[in-house]
Amino acid sequence: MARTVYPVHNPVSLEQSAPEFNQGLDQERTELALAHLGLADGMAHRYWNAGSDWCDIQQVARLGLLKAAIRFRMDTESNFVAFAVPTICGEIKRYLRDHGWTVRPPRRVQELRQELRLTTPELAQQLGREPTLAELAGALAVGTRDIEEALLSESSVRPQSLDATGPADDGSALCERLGSDDDDFARVDERVSLNCALRGLTPWERRLLSLRFQEEMKQQDIADLLNISQMQVSRALTTLLAKLRRRLDGN
Repeated sequence: MARTVYPVHNPVSLEQSAPEFNQGLDQERTELALAHLGLADGMAHRYWNAGSDWCDIQQVARLGLLKAAIRFRMDTESNFVAFAVPTICGEIKRYLRDHGWTVRPPRRVQELRQELRLTTPELAQQLGREPTLAELAGALAVGTRDIEEALLSESSVRPQSLDATGPADDGSALCERLGSDDDDFARVDERVSLNCALRGLTPWERRLLSLRFQEEMKQQDIADLLNISQMQVSRALTTLLAKLRRRLDGN
């Protein structure tokens, strides 16, 4: 049987790829696998930007090649490449599905994302431009919502670091632009209730409260300013605060 020898991208021995398979490989099957290492590396190269390390994908592809070499019937005239490609491809896809995600989406989203990676460049070449969502959906016979979900899943493979530079031109990191807890939010209800309680107060009462609690003046200073006694200020504040407390309790 004539065999095509494929170029090897990175010459790593079969023992390094999967030493546990050595017992299942006789000399002929070993030579068969060695002759097709380039095939495994070429298929791994198609997935090099799928979110996992290239060396890991390469080793998985070679593992699939070894499995194919062990299962292949040497006494037939079948084409080994046609037999090995589905096995190698299946091993890579299974690895990416199980180990290539930081946050794992549903399997259908993973598979559609991979189909998009292969279909988008081909469609762009045919159209001479980037395909639209509708065109991608038509090519893959799915809905545009499915395409959007698959595209958004890219961030689940390797989420962007919070220390990475954000979209702003000032060079600040994303973590520096995130919102934080605002204590004023917890006081919104109190402010609303207090505004309701303050309605109906006379201008003199409002001024008295402002002098005491906003400007933080002492009662004697308020008395001198309003030309009344300190005792009158104290009694007016006590009466006014009691009135406000009743209104707040009523709300």
